[in-house]
Amino acid sequence: MSSTVFEPDIRDIGFVLFDQLDITKALQPFPAFADFDDDLYRAMLDEAARIATEVLHPINGPGDREGVHLDSDGNVTTPKGYKEAWQTLAEGGWVAPSAEPDWGGPGLPPVIFMAVNEMFTGACMAFQMYAGLTSAAARIVQKFAPDDLKSYATRMYTGEWGGTMCLTEAGAGSSVGDNRCKALPSDEAGVYHLEGEKVFISGGDHDLTENIIHLVLAKTPNAPEGTKGLSLFLVPKFLVNDDGSLGERNGAFVVGLEEKMGIHGSSTCTLALGTDRPCKAWLVGEQFRGIEIMFHLMNEARIGVGVQGMSVGAAAYCYARAYAAERIQGQSLKNLSDANAPRVPIIEHPDVRRMLMSMKVQVETMRSFAYRLALRAILAEETEDEADKERLLNLVDLCVPVLKAHCTDVGFDVAVTGVQVFGGYGYIGEYPVEQLVRDGKIMSIYEGTNGIQALDLLGRKMRMKGGALFMQWMQEAQAELKIGAEAGFDAEAEALGKSINALGAAAMHLGGLGMKGEIDGAMLQATPFLHMFGVVQLGVEAMSQAIAAHRLIEADGETPYLAGKVLNLKFYVANLLPHAVALGKGIQSGDASCLDEHLFAE
Repeated sequence: MSSTVFEPDIRDIGFVLFDQLDITKALQPFPAFADFDDDLYRAMLDEAARIATEVLHPINGPGDREGVHLDSDGNVTTPKGYKEAWQTLAEGGWVAPSAEPDWGGPGLPPVIFMAVNEMFTGACMAFQMYAGLTSAAARIVQKFAPDDLKSYATRMYTGEWGGTMCLTEAGAGSSVGDNRCKALPSDEAGVYHLEGEKVFISGGDHDLTENIIHLVLAKTPNAPEGTKGLSLFLVPKFLVNDDGSLGERNGAFVVGLEEKMGIHGSSTCTLALGTDRPCKAWLVGEQFRGIEIMFHLMNEARIGVGVQGMSVGAAAYCYARAYAAERIQGQSLKNLSDANAPRVPIIEHPDVRRMLMSMKVQVETMRSFAYRLALRAILAEETEDEADKERLLNLVDLCVPVLKAHCTDVGFDVAVTGVQVFGGYGYIGEYPVEQLVRDGKIMSIYEGTNGIQALDLLGRKMRMKGGALFMQWMQEAQAELKIGAEAGFDAEAEALGKSINALGAAAMHLGGLGMKGEIDGAMLQATPFLHMFGVVQLGVEAMSQAIAAHRLIEADGETPYLAGKVLNLKFYVANLLPHAVALGKGIQSGDASCLDEHLFAE
């Protein structure tokens, strides 16, 4: 393994999917997945790993250095190699692996798509964003577009066309309800003309596909204020003739590219609508239901961003571990006084091993968390047992903001640690870890900033159904710890149990502030509470993985890999779990000094 070559951790991906979660057994009862088995899943994952390594990784660094280019006609050119890579994905059904066969996809379960997305994102995050946006937009078209436009979804799933989400406007940012883009009825039946501008539009234009379908939030005349007045519209880059062929250019043009910190191969555009010609648009779903329609994909999208966070961390660990094994520097500490002692790889130095272990444990527990949540989302959609559906949806709804925010923050931190392992070489472009840091920072910002995720968790999800979601989560977590204690991990189960109780105490404290009307004081602690939740959740995942490893060891004997899962749990409980206790003390301290009116005064 080379420190400049991306190699997906296919062994750990397989462990989570097949040994820990046993996805084949979980999914085979449902007709959509009855014909899939472990061998087929593994073959698909192996092929995805090959594409990640041989097709996507080689365009990652060069694409970052070249970036995208905008011409005077509003057309964007992607970096060299992107078009060929897109063609590879399109031909193999990798643009939207979970799309149903009737719609042009291979019909893989979304949890497998998450694993594929992890590998493709780790190999080249900027490129993979085009595919992720296209498949997400296609699902909206499939479910909500007018019947005569639903066929567009197939052309998107197969990679013939691209797709975007156009939500944000200058000055509005995350406050989407402040958008000013207008949708005016035209003389053509069912056709609106859009006027306005959208900013930060990922994939707003590119040369990977012959057409791009934009999904745009806008307000019709006399629309209510705020998000209740938003409707969703379908806007093709090129108008589509009745026979399916492409017609003239529509009035949606890129007028600027953002100069970004990272993801330079992904075009982030300012899109002008209806400036020099009419921008024709078609209503998607019912009027004023734009936000509601977008929320149908919100959980999936935020799980996907959480996977991105884990992917960046996983790639950083891949590079750092290989570098530490090959980089010779200094002698071992036991021979420190001997100037003639042989020089050793830095992986033998205790502090480097501590950094690598921290990276390893956090990446592998994030992978467990993300795949488990994706599996629960599928089961909730497929099951006909209403009680089980409610239980699964409760867990998904509660944990989605934790996954999105905690895993993007931790994934970024893991990438930063990767730079530290490389030392000075990590800070320069000779090695790929500095690009991971630059690319990965956006994850905590888009798809709802992590502060918004924290507000969603504390202000909405914790209160839903009278707190039943959180109580159910606690019960399931405690049940996992009981199994762990029976497997011999009683000390770790006790420590995790205390952290769960501390999380519950923090929730009670914040709930009390809310009941007293101290909303600002409660929400001041929303982000610390979310990260406390995340630290505890990854501890539970470490326990789940140790249980699965213990079962395999009992059956077939110990291997270094399985022993590592047990060591993960011990390391996590001793070194990372205490952060939850510290966060809990801060949450309950009552400190609100940053809200003092004298602070930041002119």
